Amino acid sequence: MQRDALLDAARSLLSEGGTEALTFPALAERTGLARSSVYEYFRSRAAVVEELCAVDFPLWAAEIEGAMQRAETPEGKVEAYVRHQLGLVGDQRHRAVVAISASELDAGAREKIRAAHGGLIAMIVEALADLNHDQPRLAALLLQGIVDAAVRRIEQGPVRCGGPLRPRC
Repeated sequence: MQRDALLDAARSLLSEGGTEALTFPALAERTGLARSSVYEYFRSRAAVVEELCAVDFPLWAAEIEGAMQRAETPEGKVEAYVRHQLGLVGDQRHRAVVAISASELDAGAREKIRAAHGGLIAMIVEALADLNHDQPRLAALLLQGIVDAAVRRIEQGPVRCGGPLRPRC
């Protein structure tokens, strides 16, 4: 029960203030627990993020899968796959978890997240096979690479005039 309250508080803190807001004193204050009690549940901020990923990633994957199931054509499934992942970028919780996980998780935790993302790739292989791709798994990996690159680009914010991508506006 208190672990769930801590995770809810962590989600709120990440949503409201980004990675800097996720501190053990803030978690303690939000939940009414002593700071030492927070350490009984999580040894570090990275452990909090790892737990959030373990709990929230399956929910995000289910949303993507649901959108794909509602699509009537293989093309629609591919579109739903891409659009839902890009839509998650706007979810402040997802953005914050991605940001903090990139810098603070150990190799084992990052590997768990990579494996979970592998499940996303498995979702799209069938739709790509239905589109007669000779190598649907390879196409799925390439598509996910494009989605990942788009996510990183979106997270960087708008392109400024005068930069290398938009020298003139």
